[in-house]
Amino acid sequence: MTELVLRLRAAPAFRLDLSLLTPERLAGQTADAVARLPLAYGRRSVPVGEWFDVRGTAGPRILIEGDGVRLDRIGAGMQDGQIRVEGGAGAYLGIGMRGGRIDVSGSVDAYAASGLVGGLMRIGGDAGDYLGAALPGEHRGMRGGVVIVGGRVGDRAGDHMRRGLILAEGACGDYCGSRMQGGTIAALGACGARPGFAMRRGSLVFAGPPPSPGPTFNDAGELPLGFLVLLARSWKELPSRFASLSRPSIRVRRWVGDLAFAGQGELIHWPG
Repeated sequence: MTELVLRLRAAPAFRLDLSLLTPERLAGQTADAVARLPLAYGRRSVPVGEWFDVRGTAGPRILIEGDGVRLDRIGAGMQDGQIRVEGGAGAYLGIGMRGGRIDVSGSVDAYAASGLVGGLMRIGGDAGDYLGAALPGEHRGMRGGVVIVGGRVGDRAGDHMRRGLILAEGACGDYCGSRMQGGTIAALGACGARPGFAMRRGSLVFAGPPPSPGPTFNDAGELPLGFLVLLARSWKELPSRFASLSRPSIRVRRWVGDLAFAGQGELIHWPG
């Protein structure tokens, strides 16, 4: 299959905007043509070839190699195809993504999957703050799609989230699911302070240590939740540890809130 390879020569001193480099925007272009395309770099534009060795032909697959901690907006608005990053990635990974797949072997910076509508994002390392969250001044975060994080998730994951699925194989930071209005966030590791703060709808599922809900969550006690069987079954085909998650019981501890905001969201502890 046709693949375009971008090998980073050296880590840039400033943030480099890669939003132009998506499979549908580059389709059919030669390596030389891609190398001449302008990228925003600080207050000026630089050609792709100034920072990357480019080879191959643009098609449905793009491979980015190198230390990408200052490479922002990879896969922004992406609709189809696949982007692989061998290394880390900067901020706003997959912002506004509507389809396709992004795989990052390392960790990523803040606001990954912000405004995500569809597609699959797999982060092998840690995710920064505001994963799947709304940008400042906006009120709609993640609206669909699936995000899988192999490591830790930072603070405010899923802030203003409306739909979609976030699976965290590690721990979650503070205020996980804050102002959440729909969708599901599940974690295998521990959760930080005030999960579900100001949430109105949606589900936070903790398969590891139990959460510590705030005083504005109503303890509904232990009860069986049959829908968790269907939820776990939907994870079976995903490239994640959640695919092999085994829970012999569907009896869980459930809290409802955030009652201070007339919320009907739920925090669920699903012990093994």
